[in-house]
Amino acid sequence: DVQLVESGGGSVQAGGSLRLSCAASGYTYNRNCMAWFRQAPGKEREGVARIATGSGNTYYADSVKGRFTISQDNAKNTVYLQMNSLKPEDTAVYYCAVKYGGCTLHATDFNYWGRGTQVTVS
Repeated sequence: DVQLVESGGGSVQAGGSLRLSCAASGYTYNRNCMAWFRQAPGKEREGVARIATGSGNTYYADSVKGRFTISQDNAKNTVYLQMNSLKPEDTAVYYCAVKYGGCTLHATDFNYWGRGTQVTVS
């Protein structure tokens, strides 16, 4: 079974940093697309960043461009989201997800999801 386990969330003051991790198992890691999404209370799930695990190509939502960095450690089957210059509007539950094939940032395209990790910025 595909499993995605997020970690690294927490509470931080505005301007601070956090690094989220997503450990993946149960599928062929290096020919897929992994992404981070977030969902704030009362809002729709929003794509934040994605990485094509084979090529390493990345893409960011405009709202996080220049502040967040997605990266991967292929040896550990793990994807990271480094979040700097955090703002209160970044407060949300952050999810990692994986899809087979081409890389997008549309939630409905993704096949498997983690349970999420809370990020709170005050």
